[in-house]
Parts: sequence; C-alpha cells; structure tokens
Amino acid sequence: IYCLSLTLPHLISYLLLLNYSSASSTSSSCRLREHFSLNGMYQKGDVILGGLFEVHYFTVFPELSFTSEPQQLYCEGFTSCGFQQAQTMAFAVDEINRDPDLLPNIKLGYQLYDDCQKLGVSLRAALSLASGTEKEFLLDDNCSGSPPVLGIVGDPGSTNSIAISSKDHYWKCPSCIPKAHFDDRGKYPSFFRTIPSDSFQVRAMIQILRRLGWTWVGLLFSDDDYGVHAARSFQSSLAESGGCVAYSQVLPKDNRPTELQRIVGEIKSSSARVVVVFSNEAYLLPLVDEVVVQNVKGLQWIASEAWTTSSVFHTPRLMPYLGGTLGIAIRRGEIPGLRDFLLSIRPNDQPDNNPGNNMVKQFWEAVFGCRLEPPAGWVEAGGDVCTGQEDLRDVETNCGDVSELRPEYNVYKAVYALAHALHDLMQCVPGTGPFSGNRCASLQRLEHWQLVHYLERVNFTTGFGDRVSFDDNGDALAIYDILNWAWLQDGSVQVENVGVIDESAPAGQELTLDEDRIFWNFESRKPPRSVCSESCPPGTRVARKKGEPVCCFDCISCAEGEVSNTTDSAECLKCPEDFWSSPERDLCIPKGVEFLSYQESLGISLMTASLLGALICAVVLGIFTHYRNTPVVKANNSELSFLLLLSLKLCFLCSLLFIGRPRLWTCQLRHAAFGISFVLCVSCILVKTMVVLAVFRTSKPGGKASLKWFGAGQQRGTVLVLTSFQAAICTAWLVSASPTPHKNMRYHNDKIVYECVVGSVAGFGALLGYIGLLAFLSFLLAFLARNLPDNFNEAKFITFSMLIFCAVWISFVPAYISSPGKYADAVEIFAILASSFGILVALFGPKCYIILLRPERNTKKALMGRASTKT
Repeated sequence: IYCLSLTLPHLISYLLLLNYSSASSTSSSCRLREHFSLNGMYQKGDVILGGLFEVHYFTVFPELSFTSEPQQLYCEGFTSCGFQQAQTMAFAVDEINRDPDLLPNIKLGYQLYDDCQKLGVSLRAALSLASGTEKEFLLDDNCSGSPPVLGIVGDPGSTNSIAISSKDHYWKCPSCIPKAHFDDRGKYPSFFRTIPSDSFQVRAMIQILRRLGWTWVGLLFSDDDYGVHAARSFQSSLAESGGCVAYSQVLPKDNRPTELQRIVGEIKSSSARVVVVFSNEAYLLPLVDEVVVQNVKGLQWIASEAWTTSSVFHTPRLMPYLGGTLGIAIRRGEIPGLRDFLLSIRPNDQPDNNPGNNMVKQFWEAVFGCRLEPPAGWVEAGGDVCTGQEDLRDVETNCGDVSELRPEYNVYKAVYALAHALHDLMQCVPGTGPFSGNRCASLQRLEHWQLVHYLERVNFTTGFGDRVSFDDNGDALAIYDILNWAWLQDGSVQVENVGVIDESAPAGQELTLDEDRIFWNFESRKPPRSVCSESCPPGTRVARKKGEPVCCFDCISCAEGEVSNTTDSAECLKCPEDFWSSPERDLCIPKGVEFLSYQESLGISLMTASLLGALICAVVLGIFTHYRNTPVVKANNSELSFLLLLSLKLCFLCSLLFIGRPRLWTCQLRHAAFGISFVLCVSCILVKTMVVLAVFRTSKPGGKASLKWFGAGQQRGTVLVLTSFQAAICTAWLVSASPTPHKNMRYHNDKIVYECVVGSVAGFGALLGYIGLLAFLSFLLAFLARNLPDNFNEAKFITFSMLIFCAVWISFVPAYISSPGKYADAVEIFAILASSFGILVALFGPKCYIILLRPERNTKKALMGRASTKT
C-alpha cells in the first residue's frame, strides 16, 4: 500500500531494482542487479546498525524517457543538523566499541543513509539496509546467517517512519526512532522511539494552554501523517479540557499563494490570539512569509517540537511576528566528547570500500565551498579545491555547537538502547533462555524478533542522568522542555528554557513553567487573552450560543434564590429553603427574619400603648379602691367595676404576647388569653347592663321580684358561666388543632415571616364569634336602657363603648385578612388596644372626672338631685 504513495519515477525505479533469474521458480533466492545511488556513511563491524537521517532537504529526479533505464536521482541542499545527527550515531558506536563493559569482544559497525526528506528515498535506503548490499537475500521469512543490519535508527519523519516500519516489519527488523510520531503498537510491533509520543506532546500543549488560560486557539498543521494525526488528537483533547478550536487549516504542500493568502486572512480575521502549529519548517516557512506580507502581528505562536528549535525563523524580518513563541522541545542532553569528535572529522579518514560512503565529503565541500574531486573545468572556472586537511575551527559552522543537543541526544540514546539490548542478549546462559525450550539467541543465527524481546526490557541510565526504558507501546519516558523565543533589543534571538513537562512527575505536577522568564511579544509585556467569550464570574451561568463552539457563550445572571460560586458555572444552584441568594448571586445567605419585634418602632409603639393601658387600668383601679365608699363608685356596682378593670388590664397585657418571635407557647397562649380576657370584660359589661335594667324595673310597681335574680352572687355566677363557655372553646381549639409557629415564605422571597397559624379556622371563628355575640347583646341591652334617669345613665356609656368595640372588631376582620406577616399581628394588637381603650375611656372616664375633678357631684344628694330634676 505504501508503494502506491510513490510518484511514478519512484515506482518504476523500485520495480527495476529486482531481476529474477530463470531459476527463480525453483529457488527462493535472487541477486541484486543494481545498487541505489544513496548518500551515506559506512563502518565495518561484527554487528551492523542502520541509520536514516535528513542530511539534504531537496531531491532532484531525472527525466523519464520510458525508452531507457532512468538515471539515479540525487539530493541537494545540505543541512548540518541532519549531518550532526548522523555523526552522533557514529560517535555513539565508536564510544560503545571503546567501552570494555558494554558488548565486550563485539565490534559495532554502521551503515547510515541520507533520506533527503523524501519518502521514496527513505524506502530505497530502508530496503538497502534490510536486504543488504553485497550478498544474497531471501524472499521468505527463514533467513540464514546474521541479518544485514541488526536494527535501524531513524527515520525522523513520521510519514517516512510509518512506511519504513511497514517494510521492516516484513523482515521483523527492529527500528529505534529518535524523532518520529505515531501510535499503533499492534501494527508496528518492532518499532521503538526515544522521543515522547504524539499523544504526550498534545497533552503537554493542552497543559500549557490551560495554565495560561487560553481556551480559544487557531490550529495549523502540515499535510502529512505527523500533522494530521497530531491535529486530530489535539482537537479531541482540547475539547475534553474545555477549549475550542477557532479555525483549523492544513498547510498546503505546494505552497499555493492563493491558499496561503486565504489561510492568513482567516488568521487575521479570527478573534483567537493563539495559534498552535503542528508542522516542520518546510511547511510553515511559506505561511510565515505571507504573515509578514499581510503584517499580521499580535499573535502568540505555540510550536510543536518539529519546529521549536528551528533557527531558520530567527531573522530580523520574522521576529517581529514570531517573537515570544512558546514551544515544546525534545529533552536537551549532554554528550561528553561529541564536540571534539565532530571537529576531528576528516573526509580522508573515511573508508572507500563502500560506494555510498560520501556523506562526509559532501559535508566538507558544503562547509568550505570547495571540491575534493573537482570535475573538469572547475579550477579554470575559479573554483576552489579541498585538500581534506582544512580545520573546521577556522570557519563559522554549527558543526561544533553541542549546547542544544536535542535530536542528537535522542539518536545517542537510541544507539545505546540497541547496544544494551544486544548486550543483554549475549549475556544469556544456555538452558535459561527466554525462548522456546529455554534457548538463547545466537549471534551467528540471530533473528530480529529475538532482539525485539530484549529491547522491550532494556533499562539503563545515560551519563546525563536520564533513565531509558520503553513502555508497552514502545515509548521512552516522556519529558519535554518548554522553550521561549526571546527577541532581544539588539535584534538577536535567544531561546530560553522556561519550563519542563515530565510525565513521570506526580499527578498535577507534570508541568513546571516559570512565567516570569517568558518573553511576551506584546506592548503590555503580558500574556494575551485568547478566549471566545470572557469567563462568566460567580453569580452567573454559561448560556451556549446556538450553532457556535462551546467556548462561545453568554453569561446570564442567576435567578433570585439561585447562586453559582465558581467561574464558568454550567448551572445555578438553588439555595436551601432557609437561605437566599446574595445581591451578587454568588453566595447563599440566611434569609432575613421578619416578625413583630420589640426592637422595631412599630413593636415599641404598640408595647408602649399596651403598658400604658395596663397602667391606666391600675391607676383607675387604685382610684376606685380609694373612693370605693363614695356614691359614684357604689352606684356603678363596684364589684363588677373592679372585675371589669382587672379584665381590661389583662386585655392590655395579653397584646404583649403578639410581640416577639412566635413560639409554640406564645402562639397557644396569645389567642386563649385574648379570648378569655375579652369575654370576661364583655361579660362584666353585659351583667352591668342587665343589672341597670333590673334596677330600673324595681323602681316600677311589682318590679322588686326581678331584682332578686340579679344579686351579687348571681352576677358573679353569670360572669363565670359566660367566661367558662369561652374557656371551653379555647380548650377544644388547643386540643384539636392548636396554633403553631410557622415560617411563611410566600410574602417575600428573601425573608422568612414568622407567624402563628391559627390551626383551626373554626376554633378561631368560634372564639371571635362568641365575643361578638356577647358584645352585641351588651350593645342591644344598653341601647334599650339609654333613656333611663341620670342616676342610671351608665347605659349610655355602655352603649357608646360597645359601639366602639363592635366597630373596631368588625373592621378588624378584613384588615386582618389582608395584612401580611407581622402586620396581621399589629392589626390584632391595635384592635385589642382600641377596643380596650374605648371601654376604659367610655365607662371609667366620666366617673374619674367626677371623683377627681368634681367631687361636689360625688354625693348621694347630688345624684338623687339630678334624678329628681330629671323626673
């Protein structure tokens, strides 16, 4: 299937590689007819390790005539980074060969190839490594002798590595990749890598975004396996973490100007200030050029490890746009001795017995701008000729720069992983081996899958202190550095290490980021805000916008009685029954409590009036007691007057039970005390009225017989019986459906109104009805006796007092029903006080006036005189 991805020249040259003999039908072997023309490096050894590196970045394909065998392709555009990685592998092999403790008596060799960043070239190199170059190779799975290469380090590119791993799997050749990205262990069982997987790279980026509060980002990715897989994983992971992708664009392979203009136009118009890019510099550089053309500034770029360390962007032209870039990079390491090794390279030191051993020569010519083997006319044209003895220290080159060993360090670890696996394999004791029959592997008949067994279990520590081992997916321990591109005042660029992401750290501590050291390429020198909608503060909830990503929303205030105490709350929570939302809707606070209190002005006024009434009753009672032998007191039935004053005093005092927080005992006592006190009061008035009528009848012939029925005992008994009826009503009411305190929340949402519910409306109605009945009878009898002589004119005052009483209590009913909460209690207290003051003033005011202010009228003669005058 991967052959289908090759261009036509690739496919034709691949098919022309093999030429079967006439005996191929009976023999499983064949011979190489031609060699691929590949750039490479070679060193002999007992065991050969293969390597694939990106030493050139451009491939030139020959013209096809389809009438003759095509010419070999060749590569251009030398890159020192890929060459340095290849040299790092050569250094690691040389260091292992000099180590007496690792693989003693075994010399490692290598065969390294340049893949020119092209899939077709990578496949050619991989096939050459897996099949061998100078000996027979077999087409079935049963190889004889040692394999041509024991394992392959590389290719750095994901697309190339996937294709190579598929081919290597046919030969079961283990691949230890320092840089490629893909995740399918079942499909590539012999694939290992020393770089963290794409899934961890994505998780690392998500953690950085979450740490800096960026939930609205743009996404750009290259049109290859690395970019597509990483972008797909990033989008799903970002959605799980609550973030959103504002736009997602594929960087075109062909760098079409119209497509680049369209992508940059979308970046420019988007509200996302953060752009995440999964790509290498080859895909990204044309887009950045278009960003410069359209002058799109004010963006925060997030770089994947594929271009974080690329210096091609560190130019005065690009840094105004890319300065402050944050990116994750492969863990930096240190390799002692590598710098001296790199500076000691000489093209003349390379063996010539391999036709592909030309990589060092190309490097030498690129660095010094000369030719080691000049073609005809080169010197005449003014070209320089190399001797091979030039000193690398005399030229400016990155060859000796070992300050940022990232891909090189992973190459180094990959070579050592293969060496340790082979060392463990060679330490096997016969009869205790891990394979069938407790067999051990043999170097003479070594099979790749046997090395894979040991590679899965390798565990060692590098000289830099990093532990190397592989998990079940073939991945090494995941750790990334976080880099920041600081644009200095002199125009230079300094790449700062501002943090690390370590998957082996405890949960929640994987990310370490020093935000104070980050260079922000903005006027504020602070990190930008990149959100579709600002966070909803506590007291509000998120309301999704229809048809838009989850990060785009409106903030709606919580309804009354609901709160949210977190940022970006999805819903508001209802407060408990006794609590209400604060004005900011971010906290449930206890509801206000409302009842008729002694501390408020209304309660104080009513309490004062009540106590004043009780005091007046006590004063009047004292006056009547002091003047109890005077005619005015005697003439008005002093015993009933005393009892009436006592009941009025109780009426005034019972109103105090309606003030204060309702309790069970106050709710039960207030109405009972009110009912019995008023019945006692009205009963006394009723009996007084009846006595007045009876006395008047005795003044007529034959009227003495009626007076005997209204003696003092009968009067007391009548009051007692009438009051007992009310006591019975109250007892039945309290037993059947007693009044209880109640939290009323219907009047106010934010207040609890404490009130007494009557329990039984019928009981409360019977209580009031009985008082009303006695009051009506008193009023009726007093009205009939209103025209009696002056010495019996108390009936007039009784009529007036009962008129006040009835008017107050008739108006009480609708006022009580319509008054909420504490005002209902205030209405009832007012009715009690008004009716009590009405009776007190109407009945006892005139008498006190005569007793205190007109003592001359407080004589029997005066009273009789008034009576004679009237008659």
